[in-house]
Amino acid sequence: WFKPFSKVKNTSFDGKVSIKWFEDGQTNVSYNCIDRHLKKRGDQTAIIWEGDNPYDDKKITYSELYEHVCRLANVMKKHGVKKGDRVTIYMPMIPEAAYAMLACTRIGAIHSVVFGGFSPDALAGRIVDCESTFVITSDEGLRGGKPIPLKDNTDKAIDIAAKHHVMVKNVVVVRRTGAKIGWAPGRDVWYHDEVATVK
Repeated sequence: WFKPFSKVKNTSFDGKVSIKWFEDGQTNVSYNCIDRHLKKRGDQTAIIWEGDNPYDDKKITYSELYEHVCRLANVMKKHGVKKGDRVTIYMPMIPEAAYAMLACTRIGAIHSVVFGGFSPDALAGRIVDCESTFVITSDEGLRGGKPIPLKDNTDKAIDIAAKHHVMVKNVVVVRRTGAKIGWAPGRDVWYHDEVATVK
């Protein structure tokens, strides 16, 4: 903790519901998960990832994780995401999903992780509920060897959300399978291109 909390939980269910955790405390989950380990464990494995195909795996060190998370956090800041903004993460179980969650916590954005098997309607409901203006997704996901059209589902969900007056301004897309996808110039950007432009 950068600043210790005064109370673990403070709740009120009378009238307007209020729930506060670790009141008055200040911390950063990204710092706790990554930065504090860099000096002693930088070259040690932080994440072991196994893909849909068990032969597709990756080991990511704390130093590599730090680099990926900081770059994505800077991409988000470049696109105007700031503390308190909501970011929807609709991705397969790939390392970039962990990078996205940690990047959000690093800059104080609130992330809403939506299961990659959810329909466009279910995704739209979550975008609307949290009033998200920034989405991180993938061209496709793979589950049991079958492709899941995440970007296409995202596009449909964004159209539905717009009818509820929630406008998604930016979509960052991870190129996972190389599938042909719809593209909205000015809104959609490739993850790999964007992280190459920041430090």
